Amino acid sequence: MKGPNRSRGPLADAGRGEGPTPGGPAPAGVLYVPVRPEGRCYVTCFFRTPGGHRTAVAFTSSARLLATLGQDHPWIRLSATALRSLAAPLGCTALTIDPQASVPPGSARPETRSDTGEDRPGAPPDR
Repeated sequence: MKGPNRSRGPLADAGRGEGPTPGGPAPAGVLYVPVRPEGRCYVTCFFRTPGGHRTAVAFTSSARLLATLGQDHPWIRLSATALRSLAAPLGCTALTIDPQASVPPGSARPETRSDTGEDRPGAPPDR
């Protein structure tokens, strides 16, 4: 099975320059969409805005995607219309183009309990 691109050409090209779609006008051309492996498939990555809302994310170039998410991050090419069509059934209507990373790629780690046993912000709750 062939996986998504990591730095070479497109895996999927769902169209160019499609008109406006629900949620606002679609950017013209093809976008670079981050994906992640899930079993034998790849799935679209969704992110959260600073306000906590779920958003689909895409980039206008592979260079921007790789600079933001890391040089080994897999991606596919889709139109904004195709990406919105994939995201809508999941209740995700926002599309963020060319977001800036809030932390350097690969440096984010989930916070856990401190050595003293006290919860730190972001630590999972006890069950």
